[in-house]
Amino acid sequence: MRIIVVGGTGTIGQAVVQELAPRHEIVTVGKSAGDFQVDITSTESIKNLFEQVGAFDALVSTTGSLHFGPFEEMDESHFYQGIQSKLMGQVNLVLIGRSYINDAGSFTLTSGILSHDPIRFGASASMVNAAIDGFVIGAAIELKPGIRINSVSPGIVQESMEALGSYFRGHNPVPVARVALAYSKSVEGLLNGQVFHVI
Repeated sequence: MRIIVVGGTGTIGQAVVQELAPRHEIVTVGKSAGDFQVDITSTESIKNLFEQVGAFDALVSTTGSLHFGPFEEMDESHFYQGIQSKLMGQVNLVLIGRSYINDAGSFTLTSGILSHDPIRFGASASMVNAAIDGFVIGAAIELKPGIRINSVSPGIVQESMEALGSYFRGHNPVPVARVALAYSKSVEGLLNGQVFHVI
């Protein structure tokens, strides 16, 4: 299969590439690195990406930014950071990418544990992650026959604990290699409209 990994230069993305590369052709996409570059907050940038890459069999997205901070200090702009990037960025990869995906192809998006296991300072992330999972469940029943869509909802990744661990007190970190297996299950399996929880 020809698989696009958007966010393929990040912590989870690199693990997904390592997991899938022995069996498939991988196209890595990053914001400033990889085989191609994209700004997922821009539909024009996403369109340009697909025009350059062309037809593909699967797209994995492990990208998107979020705001973390005290809820009492948040305003609309803080929520829109995650909405425009992690939520609509990934949604637009599907909306635009469906015109380029081959028959029997699949999309795999990334949400996260905060959709159902919230933390302090994570209200925006909880909202966005839950919305991604909801989009996947709803879109799965309306994508053209044969096209699948799932999401992976990982816990805090072990390899990110140094940077993010202070937010996730009491959480059990997940090795990134185990998270990558969920993407393999989505891409190489037949399940559709599923949220793969990795905790």
